[in-house]
Amino acid sequence: MKVKSFIKTCLITMIIFTCIFTPTFAWFDNFMNSSLFESDGTDLGDLPVLVEKDSEFFDVFNNSNRINVLLTGTNSNLADTIMLISYEIDTEEIDLISIPRDTYYPRDGHPSADKKKINASFKDGGILELATCVSTLLKGMPINYYMRIDYDGIRNIVNSMGGVPINITVPGGMHYEDPWDDPPLVIDIDEGYQVLDGDHAIQYLRYRKGYANGDIGRIAAQQEFMRAALKQALGLNLVKVINTVLENVESDLKVKTCVKLAKGAKSLSSDKLQTYMVPGVANYGEGGLSFWYADEDQIRDMLYQIYSDEFSATQETAS
Repeated sequence: MKVKSFIKTCLITMIIFTCIFTPTFAWFDNFMNSSLFESDGTDLGDLPVLVEKDSEFFDVFNNSNRINVLLTGTNSNLADTIMLISYEIDTEEIDLISIPRDTYYPRDGHPSADKKKINASFKDGGILELATCVSTLLKGMPINYYMRIDYDGIRNIVNSMGGVPINITVPGGMHYEDPWDDPPLVIDIDEGYQVLDGDHAIQYLRYRKGYANGDIGRIAAQQEFMRAALKQALGLNLVKVINTVLENVESDLKVKTCVKLAKGAKSLSSDKLQTYMVPGVANYGEGGLSFWYADEDQIRDMLYQIYSDEFSATQETAS
């Protein structure tokens, strides 16, 4: 009799536990897989695996413990800045790859010369097509998420962190006007060390005419800005900066991924940021346009450098 009573009590307890906690677990699972950011519905989880199975990078890409995020700075629906941020969870290191917006990337069905720049893929097919092009360019390197921000968002984020300290080394400073831009572009930044507010940060990021190598010089300046901004953001205003980022960035980053990133943020520093640029050469091509022609062999070498620890681990496992 006591045995029957015990079994009955256990069954009732299990039923009550299931009825109460299963919906809670389901809600929690849904919450962890939801996004903290605004999104247009794009999910890079839909991006196909673009690395071939016989590629030297196949095992390395699939076995690495990295979160790869495509960061796009847009202006009037144009991809003005393209970067791939790769965060290594175990070492808490960041590799940032800049992709020149003029990178030569011909696509089927787009024969005109202006459509053969990689940033044209964003205008034609949105963030998913741009991510496909970037992943293919980088030997099938997986892209897990995207972040999109426009100039207004940059202005707000920079102001939330109290500005970004930068040393302007361009002789005579950065000065340029384009009355035909919409709105008219006016860049007016003096030479020397200063803290850029939101408006001047945008001017700094858009400046390119004073560099001998044009957009490539601009990319180097953007990478310097990213390093300085990361250091500034990790200061006393971190909570305010995070809130501003959430309000001004469009992304498909999930809550569970943000939790992983937040755990590593306590030991994150600008010293752990390594910057790269898709290697290649600038030259004039079709239609008299200037293109950045990527070098396939040098891209391979760059990826070997970024994934050096993963390659070492793969070789140890194989032996």
